Amino acid sequence: MDIDVLLLAAGADDARTVGKALAGVRGVSFRLKCANRLGDGLRLLRDGATRVVLLDLRLPDVRGIGALDTLLAAAPEVPVLALASERDEDLARQAVQRGAQDYLLRNHLDDYTLPRALRNVIDRKAAEDALFLERERAQVTLDSIGDAVVSIDLAGRVTYLNCVAERMTGWPRGEARGRPVAEVVRVVDAATGEPPARNPMAHAIEQNQPVGLAANSVLVGRDGTECAIEDSASPIHNRDGDVIGAVMVFHDVTASRAVVARMSHLAQHDFLTDLPNAVLLDDRITQAIALASRYDKQLAVLFIDLDHFKRINDSLGHAAGDKLLQSVASRLKACVRGSDAVARRGGDEFVVLLSEIALAEHAAGTAEKIIAAVKAAHHVAGHELLVTISVGISIYPLDGADAETLLKAADAAMYQAKKNGRDRYRFSRAGMSPAMEAPGMQGVTS
Repeated sequence: MDIDVLLLAAGADDARTVGKALAGVRGVSFRLKCANRLGDGLRLLRDGATRVVLLDLRLPDVRGIGALDTLLAAAPEVPVLALASERDEDLARQAVQRGAQDYLLRNHLDDYTLPRALRNVIDRKAAEDALFLERERAQVTLDSIGDAVVSIDLAGRVTYLNCVAERMTGWPRGEARGRPVAEVVRVVDAATGEPPARNPMAHAIEQNQPVGLAANSVLVGRDGTECAIEDSASPIHNRDGDVIGAVMVFHDVTASRAVVARMSHLAQHDFLTDLPNAVLLDDRITQAIALASRYDKQLAVLFIDLDHFKRINDSLGHAAGDKLLQSVASRLKACVRGSDAVARRGGDEFVVLLSEIALAEHAAGTAEKIIAAVKAAHHVAGHELLVTISVGISIYPLDGADAETLLKAADAAMYQAKKNGRDRYRFSRAGMSPAMEAPGMQGVTS
């Protein structure tokens, strides 16, 4: 597979580093094009072959977010991976909020992280495009089948149904005519299952003006089937302007609501493991901190990184590596409580949020449990994979009062665990608890 990559970077060092990182990737041929000015990069984009752009946020002709805005306006169909130094990480986060698919720091431009990040960006953009097309298709389908129409008289009895209304309610118009509208058009709240306090058609008659149906309304058909609907009701007037009834027009929005729900889920979850992503993780930690502060509790953040994961990808390929990450994610979820959270930060990094702990030692116990669970053999693609992890632990409020500080502290502790031999955990504060010193086991056996 050939993937054309456009690098927009000010410095020649970036071009050399990126070119080296992409040169020896197995199974994929990355064809690198480089430009050090935005104008030159836009001209290269005109060939239509570029699959992804690696954008330096410090270009000489257009600096910062302005370069991203111009790029997205010129080629909205091409995903962008922002490139930044550590000092510009806040700017990189802003770029993601403004439309970049993700960002990558310069100290991660190696032959594993960079190709993987580029593939993730391309896959995520493809998934978003597919969901967008699905939503558009659903909307066209809904428009093509037409809306259901029901009318009533002043007594609230059905006078007319069209064929779409017959199908959706399950009532033939001959049987429905003269029956109370609440019997034929049964609308309930999706959450409570209760009918609205006031029928919208009766309300339209009383108010002599159009009325919308409450949000999250569900139509219950004659056979008990349910579908989400959106509608409006309006009064019907005679030639003298007197109200003589009402008409309700509604349509099935089940498919479009499902697409919206799926898109919302995708925006907050990792596509490979379906775990919460970094955006949702930050929100979960922030909420947990608020509760812990209110009730004077502690919480713990565990930053987890697989030891020597690159060996798996190099020896068995990225497909096997992805399966291993999914297996690890499953085991992490099995090790924590329902009130806790497991998230994937990207690559082979995971984070576990222990939303409430009585003592720091409880976090150590969970870390030991996780280390043991991950160490057990993973059966992936006909292979028995043995892998260990390094874990860093930070405690609220000892190590920080916000999500970013706690994550940085746990990340730093994790690197200390790696320096001390891997296959163990470390607390952010030295001496808080002894580190686990169990010997690691790494390897791959067929």
